[in-house]
Amino acid sequence: MHLEKTEIVEHSGDEIEHLSPPLASYLAHKAEIDAAIQQTLSKGTYILGEEVAAFERDFAQYLGVRHGIGVANGTDALQLALWACGIGPNDEVITVAHTAVATVAAIEMCGARPVVVDIDPDTFTIDPNQIEYVITSKTKAILPVHLYGHPADMEGINAIASKHHLYVVEDCAQSHGAVYQGRRTGAWSDIAAFSFYPTKNLGALGDGGIVVTDNPGLAAQVTSLREYGWKNQRHMSEAPGVNSRLDELQAAILRVKLNYLDEENEQRRKLARVYDEILSSTKLTLPMEKGSVSHVYHQYVIRSPRRDSLQQYLKKLGINTAIHYPVPVHLQPAYRGRLRVEGTLTCTERMCREVLSLPMHPQLSEERIHSISELLRNWEG
Repeated sequence: MHLEKTEIVEHSGDEIEHLSPPLASYLAHKAEIDAAIQQTLSKGTYILGEEVAAFERDFAQYLGVRHGIGVANGTDALQLALWACGIGPNDEVITVAHTAVATVAAIEMCGARPVVVDIDPDTFTIDPNQIEYVITSKTKAILPVHLYGHPADMEGINAIASKHHLYVVEDCAQSHGAVYQGRRTGAWSDIAAFSFYPTKNLGALGDGGIVVTDNPGLAAQVTSLREYGWKNQRHMSEAPGVNSRLDELQAAILRVKLNYLDEENEQRRKLARVYDEILSSTKLTLPMEKGSVSHVYHQYVIRSPRRDSLQQYLKKLGINTAIHYPVPVHLQPAYRGRLRVEGTLTCTERMCREVLSLPMHPQLSEERIHSISELLRNWEG
């Protein structure tokens, strides 16, 4: 079998704007990423080597926590975080249905039962006012999701958790670098999970995740669980575990991209302000920052009762959009009737009918966002 050579294509700035966000991100840092990959390959250690250890340290320091444990992906990160807290069969974890299915899947992977409550319509995150009345003797944790890059109300959540002696496990898959009351998401809980899926604000060029915590006992648990339950010696499992390790190559790539995370988040915020300024005169409901937070706009999500019509209008004009998420988890075939659903989830279900994610990544220019916004302003919605 003969393999054809792949031609390396140079892209102009205008062309990069129309590439997929992961490819645009790679090209923005290509020289440094390629050098990091080559250096890692030359070391000859490819599993849990120097790059993973360095990235774990660097990312934990960036967040302001003491421990980071690299794992294979964000879903594993959530499962291992819950597992480290001792959460398992017959336990309940309170979370939301307006999220990626991974949030609920990770709870069930521990054998626990997800309990879903409604969200705050302004932030798309868990409404603390919905939490306390669903707590039972089986409740062991609250799992807030910092959706689209806006932090959840961690002060309210932590107050409830403290009162009822519950763990708080943050799902930070979409909030790399976001700030709530002066501290980054991931530093507000007992333990937190991040995904480095390629589309994330801090994205690898493949799968990856990390668990972070200030608690040395929880950190030790995750470190053991991610590698078959090994603790004091290899090949001796002291508890059932899994194989979930962050790859050396991905860690090297993430170390490069971490240096640019704050800068690129600020660019996302600038682009969001362009959208805000032009679209403020329309009937669209725009995202907002609620409270003392720094939104990092993993997605720029607008709302319209005529969302589907708007999406088709933009598609005909060559503007790609997405819906995050079209069906809440509790109404998906795999989960319908199986989750404990409290209340009517009126807000959750309405959001899923109305939300639309507009183009948003740091390699887009302000001119491009201005052009998209003008098209939106001309829509007869």
